[in-house]
Amino acid sequence: MAIVGPTGSGKSALALNLAEEFHGEIINCDSLQLYRGLDIGTAKTPVAERRGIPHHLFDVLDPEQGYSAGEYARQARDVVADVSGRGRLPIVAGGTGFYLRALIDGLPPSPARDPGLRRRLAAREERRPRSLHRLLTRLDPSAAARIHARDVQKVVRALEVRILTGRALPPTGAARPLAGYSVLQLGLDPDRSELYRRLDARVLAMFRPESGTGLIGEVQRLLARGCTGAEKPFESLGYKQALDYLGGARTLEEAIVSTQTETHQYAKRQWTWFRRDARVIWVRGFGDSPEILDQCRRILAG
Repeated sequence: MAIVGPTGSGKSALALNLAEEFHGEIINCDSLQLYRGLDIGTAKTPVAERRGIPHHLFDVLDPEQGYSAGEYARQARDVVADVSGRGRLPIVAGGTGFYLRALIDGLPPSPARDPGLRRRLAAREERRPRSLHRLLTRLDPSAAARIHARDVQKVVRALEVRILTGRALPPTGAARPLAGYSVLQLGLDPDRSELYRRLDARVLAMFRPESGTGLIGEVQRLLARGCTGAEKPFESLGYKQALDYLGGARTLEEAIVSTQTETHQYAKRQWTWFRRDARVIWVRGFGDSPEILDQCRRILAG
């Protein structure tokens, strides 16, 4: 089964409660919770609060490591097979919709990443912003029409495939869906105003105190371990604002307000993404609510 929904909706809490009751194990589907050391800004469930329930695909990457939806799908499918093979219930929880789609529906086969080519493409984009999208428009117009010019990561991948194979991105029909499982997707649909209130409070708690146990301290520790701040995870919500604060580009209050605003926008995008999937069974409320737990318990038992 999978638990989806916007950030802050209580996916982790619901996953823990259902895993405890239905002999489940939790499989991460949050692209940032894969990374070691990124705990506070990703709202990762602390080990001490996991109730002894096995958690998979957490803390498996260093910040400088690249990763793709295809790599996630391959690893997550292996974990699902292992968990279910031991008679346990795999519970996939997280808000990275593209990763979940890759796991359930598969992705078309494509070549592995080419780090050297990616560096050259990134350098070109840095010298001439939007130039990669213009190049993609010439080489693969259909892909360019589907990918926004600001989504540099997807533009680079489309160009990488085109250059390495001489062909356009493979059609989605070439993907191989997850076989041998009946997948139940539960979607959390909390009240929007209450969600935003909770998200704002969570962001405020993350940034304070400014050092030590807060997000600022977490980023300082990552930098002290050798991170430069240019790694992909530092482009995410909270981390980029913390870097700006440490570099003097923002005040603390500006960093907090910026993170709160962008977190609202991210939650909206997640709602939109998951609502496009007609297979999701929506429950109205937060995952930490006893009423929602009871409703989901009945869905699972039925």
